[in-house]
Amino acid sequence: MQEHIDFPMQSAVKVKWQKKKHFTYPWHFHNEIEILYVLEGSGTSFVADSIESFNPGDLAILGSNLPHFWRSDEKYYDPSNEEQIDYIVIQFSSDLLPESMFQYAEFSVIQQLFIKASRGLRFKPSFAGKAGKLIINLADSSGLERVILLLQLLNEMARTDDYKILAGELYKQHHAGIYDNRLAKVMNFLNIGYKQKIELKEIAELANLHPSSFCRYFKEKTGKSLSEYITELRLSYACRLITEGKMSISQVCFESGFNNLSNFNRIFKRTVKMTPSEYFYHFHRR
Repeated sequence: MQEHIDFPMQSAVKVKWQKKKHFTYPWHFHNEIEILYVLEGSGTSFVADSIESFNPGDLAILGSNLPHFWRSDEKYYDPSNEEQIDYIVIQFSSDLLPESMFQYAEFSVIQQLFIKASRGLRFKPSFAGKAGKLIINLADSSGLERVILLLQLLNEMARTDDYKILAGELYKQHHAGIYDNRLAKVMNFLNIGYKQKIELKEIAELANLHPSSFCRYFKEKTGKSLSEYITELRLSYACRLITEGKMSISQVCFESGFNNLSNFNRIFKRTVKMTPSEYFYHFHRR
């Protein structure tokens, strides 16, 4: 479901420091960019098609309209403890920094951070431990000081390599100016037609390249082969269908562009590290 976020007194940044028995907000998305820092608590995070465990010190940034929720670990649930989860949520509009500011070198690194965050980023403990102190200071601040501390935090996030991308390619937002016109045509074709059979010759002609030249070009631009990219799009869509829970695993297989169930199960497990049925269980269990 879509969450509408109110900003008190038209503030630029909204911060919530919460201590609860467990996370309560369901699967949702919102226009705002979100930073979530867990001081205490453990469980499972769901970000688009990604399912991972979280523990104290977990730090993530989620781009605009990226579906997500955090679920507390039932194994350690203690009904008598009112503060099993301690976390800080920072939310701000994606246009906090206007597009015109990104032409300056000082802000261009933050633009790149926002592009990567469209798939969600989880930071490694080595970085999260240091950033956590800044986040606590930000939560304790107000007014312009809070905005300045947010910019400092975003700058630190933008300049570290200690992170992993969470969601699959399907959730990636392609920004104007990042890709040339040739690649933009290819990406638009793939993002619409990935569920259908795609011939290399057809996609190469779209880019006005010989098939072998296209393969080198695509790998250079995306860091993936064409087949790897298409498979990741299909898996992302399959995960989305599984989370919706309206189709059987067999139906999900063929709807997402795979034409063989055993092949789908094998690729899914190799990539997601669990079978489609296990993925369904992890998401839908209560």
